[in-house]
Amino acid sequence: MEQKRCAGVLLHITSLPSKYGVGTLGKEAFDFIDFLKKSNVSIWQVLPLVPTNYGDSPYQSVSSTALNYYLIDFDILRQKKLLKKEDYENVFFGDDPLRVNYAALFENKTLVLRKAFHNFNKGNRNFKKFVKDAEYNDFAVFMTIKAMHEYKSWDLWDEKYKNYSEELEKEVIEKYKDDYLFWVWTQFEFVNEWKKLKDYAKEAGIKIMGDMPIYVAYDSVEVWKHPELFDLNPDKTKHLVAGCPPDIFSEDGQLWGNPCYNWAYQKSRGYKWWTYRINANFKFVDMLRIDHFRGFDRYYAIPAENTNAKIGEWLDGPKSDLFKDKLDLNIVAEDLGVIDDGVRKLMADTQYPGMKILEFAFDGSLENDHLPSNYKKNLLCYTGTHDNMPLYQYILDLNEREFETFKAGVKREADLLGVKMHGEDARGIEETVVEMAFASIANIAIVPMQDLLCQDGSTRMNLPSTVSTDNWSYRCKKSYFSDHLSEELKDYIKKYNR
Repeated sequence: MEQKRCAGVLLHITSLPSKYGVGTLGKEAFDFIDFLKKSNVSIWQVLPLVPTNYGDSPYQSVSSTALNYYLIDFDILRQKKLLKKEDYENVFFGDDPLRVNYAALFENKTLVLRKAFHNFNKGNRNFKKFVKDAEYNDFAVFMTIKAMHEYKSWDLWDEKYKNYSEELEKEVIEKYKDDYLFWVWTQFEFVNEWKKLKDYAKEAGIKIMGDMPIYVAYDSVEVWKHPELFDLNPDKTKHLVAGCPPDIFSEDGQLWGNPCYNWAYQKSRGYKWWTYRINANFKFVDMLRIDHFRGFDRYYAIPAENTNAKIGEWLDGPKSDLFKDKLDLNIVAEDLGVIDDGVRKLMADTQYPGMKILEFAFDGSLENDHLPSNYKKNLLCYTGTHDNMPLYQYILDLNEREFETFKAGVKREADLLGVKMHGEDARGIEETVVEMAFASIANIAIVPMQDLLCQDGSTRMNLPSTVSTDNWSYRCKKSYFSDHLSEELKDYIKKYNR
């Protein structure tokens, strides 16, 4: 893992500015890399690159290794003479530049992409090789059948298609060849666009940190094609699903609904699927954050028929056995949640750096693991993650007693770190905590864009265990990436030797 001190910004690609409804791999992504370079930032952290599905969440994808075709850029397709401007400039992709309208994207982006594919030369040598390599074959077959069934979940498909077989796969590819090739092409185009962006980032000295969900969605090609990997009933219905038990943040707990794994089976196969999945992610990123890392030690399993997470049980995961041949990989462990001796042992066995969140730090306890004075070097310090309320709103929402406790804690830690308070109101405290991330001894400091901009709760990226058009839809204006912000970042990075 990165040993020298450095800093990063968390902003998903979908949140970048764009005229066509969602951030893409086009000019604005290159401009963002320019902004990071100008600011002396070394890491761009993104969320999972997989296609979104239920609730528009990148943590509920139809495939654990496919790529999100919403991120394909129309202007790049026009430069390749696959589209004309009139093919997309008057198409409705939403009317709020600060929100992704996933319903409009779902309705219209695929139609425009199909137009581009129609104009694409299917005899292209590189494309033919890509098809032959069949890396995204499962995704393309699954999506071909899914589109035939109006994108319904696979368990609602006609009986003929519910159970995977090689014969069925061959029949779908032959009978619906054009549809199948379209879905392969979306992956081909993403890979080509990503390679140029990634090369540009490398040239600018910026590493991209990706994100891998621990679980996959029930409505995914993996569950459809490889049900043996999961803890399902014999008829492939859900048996045990994932989530988190009740805590101070949620009296019902969090019911995610993803199927739990059949770890005994996975172990008997030497965790081959996991190795493939992790390696597939590393083809696209320099560093990889693995979500809900504690679930590899023990995971919370909830009976599928339950409507909340109050009743469940902790079951043993694979522990460090899964990672014994992956210790040299640039993995970041999202070790948040219920942390016990088992998780501590898993972290010690793998030596992956964990995460500390400043938003959680100032509850009055001097033993709080998230306090910078309790840090070790081998970790990442965040002000918050994509699942947290933006820090400014979090502070605004504290009651009077909590606010005074939070402020006193910030003052004490700021003094220890040599950070001068920016003020004693919510904004001043928020800005002090942001500077504190850079000042901490953590090797890597990462700040979400919302916290750099001191934005309020309307900019929250995700509220866990809820489905809403507010989730995953946060967008930026070009003006956010200002010279003023760039100078501020540069000053912090220089001052704290990042």
